[in-house]
Amino acid sequence: MDDARAVIARPEDLLGYSDPSVQPEATGVDKLVLKRGNLFLVANRLGDVAPAGARDLGLFLTDTRHLSAWKLGIAGGPPLCLASQLSPDYVAQIDFTVTSLHEGDLLGREPVNYVHLRRDMLIDDVLVDRIVLTNFQGKPMDGWIELGWAADFADVFEIRGARRKERGTYHPPKVERDRVVLRYDGRDGRRYATEIRVDGAVANGKGPARVVHLGGRGARVALHLEPAEHVEATFVVAAGIERGTPGKIRGLDEERPVPRGAPRSFGDRAAATHEAYESFARNATRFVASNDLFTLALEQAVADLKALTVYHFGAPVISAGIPWYTCPFGRDALIAGFESLLAAPEVARDALRFLARLQGERDDPSRDEEPGKIPHEIRFGEMAAAGEVPHTPYYGSADATPLFLVLLSEYDRWTDDRDTLLELLPAAERALDWLEKWADRDADGLVEYHRRTAKGLRNQGWKDSHDGVPFADGTSAEPPIALVEVQGYAIDARRRMADLLERLGRRSEAKALRAAARAHAEAVEARFWMEEKGTYAIALDREKRVVDAVTSNPGHLLFSGAVSPERARQVATSLLGGGMWSGWGIRTLAAGQPAYNPLSYHDGTVWPHDNALCAMGMSAYGMTREAGQVLCAMWDVAQHFRQHRLPELFCGLSRPAGSFPVHYPVACSPQAWSSAGWFLLLRAVLGLFADAPAHTLHVVQPWLPPWLHNITLDGVRVGAARATIKFTRGPTSTFAEVLDVQGGPLRVRIEI
Repeated sequence: MDDARAVIARPEDLLGYSDPSVQPEATGVDKLVLKRGNLFLVANRLGDVAPAGARDLGLFLTDTRHLSAWKLGIAGGPPLCLASQLSPDYVAQIDFTVTSLHEGDLLGREPVNYVHLRRDMLIDDVLVDRIVLTNFQGKPMDGWIELGWAADFADVFEIRGARRKERGTYHPPKVERDRVVLRYDGRDGRRYATEIRVDGAVANGKGPARVVHLGGRGARVALHLEPAEHVEATFVVAAGIERGTPGKIRGLDEERPVPRGAPRSFGDRAAATHEAYESFARNATRFVASNDLFTLALEQAVADLKALTVYHFGAPVISAGIPWYTCPFGRDALIAGFESLLAAPEVARDALRFLARLQGERDDPSRDEEPGKIPHEIRFGEMAAAGEVPHTPYYGSADATPLFLVLLSEYDRWTDDRDTLLELLPAAERALDWLEKWADRDADGLVEYHRRTAKGLRNQGWKDSHDGVPFADGTSAEPPIALVEVQGYAIDARRRMADLLERLGRRSEAKALRAAARAHAEAVEARFWMEEKGTYAIALDREKRVVDAVTSNPGHLLFSGAVSPERARQVATSLLGGGMWSGWGIRTLAAGQPAYNPLSYHDGTVWPHDNALCAMGMSAYGMTREAGQVLCAMWDVAQHFRQHRLPELFCGLSRPAGSFPVHYPVACSPQAWSSAGWFLLLRAVLGLFADAPAHTLHVVQPWLPPWLHNITLDGVRVGAARATIKFTRGPTSTFAEVLDVQGGPLRVRIEI
């Protein structure tokens, strides 16, 4: 331990590693994630952030890492981990023992586990790490625990690999009687701070737990335990911004001061956390399945919707995923909102409201902004506020704007929330105007993208990696690019807005939108269909050449209802067979092509949200059994992941008999559109289509897999009504039974 009152001259003395721009590589796939609001921790399975500076670990407040090291030590250790558990409401329990093996006695007797150490961790407005030791040795014992820490205050873009020409200024730690404050002055004019205090231990006094050292890089607590006695010490970490303006981030006037509330017991905090999640779950649809593990998976997915909610401008919005994308993303929030309608419609409402606030107002090439365009991503860290990245917000997304219109329509179909519809109608009209005036720059009837800033994204669909749009021979398509799924979203958006405007009495505008949608659909058929491959091309490149790789993107045309039933069946056959089907799900790109790499980000991996959208598309064309094949694969996968949670993506390696799905090393988990994907998969296999303005829920050709005898949807919302519906698998078909309807009129039309 250091003398923390000494002046720290070098950043590495604070950080615990040599260079803040070069972090150690990923630490593995088995991690603990704790989150509440805008604060989250990603730790290894022991609860530590170790090694120091590991690029996939840390305590983050929005886009800034406030702990880059956090490591527990104990006298007689290192301790042996017995179990590492995480509750659905994001409270961790990690159990250790100290054994006599550490004393070097290997021959005289069996090893004795004589100390139990329990580590309880949670996040509310702070990170709380409680250490409880119990003495089972049969005699008094003295020992100690210590925590070592560091804070690099790295921006998330740095952690992901961005090299910066310069950084801000680190301050020497400020050490007080019971706390340490670490500070960093960023290049954005803000002072970032991490405050660490020790609760439940006497500072420099007497008692069973005594703080004997408190310094800039750690603390040690001395312990005395009588036989069968337990003693505890709690470390509390608060993160915030002490002063400064948010720089270049549009419209941001919020403050994030370091929380300094009165100390509370871990039990009180855990109870409050549990109640917060329970309250959210009580308002959501409750899913009760005959398969208990599937019920738990759905409960965890509901909890993930709450956990991934962040707050900016005083408003909630679903963030994309932990750790890299814990911020608002246009595309991700809209798709997650669509997927969540069966469980929690407010996720869609909040996403629509938040993104409408940031809708493009001007033509600004430096951020790929255009009037009416829905943003791709907004960041709140130092690099955004200092103008080093354009995410203030950044608008480089070809699909977020039509998806905004699609979600607004689908939200209306499930809720009949006229007030929200009218509130957001001006934003919808501006989005339509963008489709007409900005989305098709060469006037060929298709939506294209092309970045206008060197800091922006080369590819601007959901496969936005640099190599995400390949030809069959493996070469990358050159922008401007017209993606096939974006054409489907735009066709669907125009049709849906035509329906909405007609209901509002604006018939001539509705007629024009339907004509535009028909012309667009005809252009897709004429220019994207690949007869010899039985599917649609992923895109057209800048020369209007067919980008002929076989991919999952055409499945989104089914989701949009943009193609004929005959072609839809051919696409489904392509997705569920040959090189597209891995056995664990639909790949992003078919095996056997030069660009195929099952370990890549977008060229052969399996993405659960992509599978859910394809499955919903199959269901829209009456293929609920085919959608069931996708659900079954996703369930097989989920049983191999912590919390039965679907990650952002996993590797697309084939599934020989007896094998396991393979993790993608830096996949986000939880990821909003993966967790919410369960609810869209259920809609797909149960054939659920809402028409809340007509007080009707359609159930079309429902199907349940052999491992799911029945499932009950308790309190599903359609308009003002809350319905309880039970689905039961029979010998040849699945039956639906309406058990209860409350709150308003609802007709459930069952079509077998």
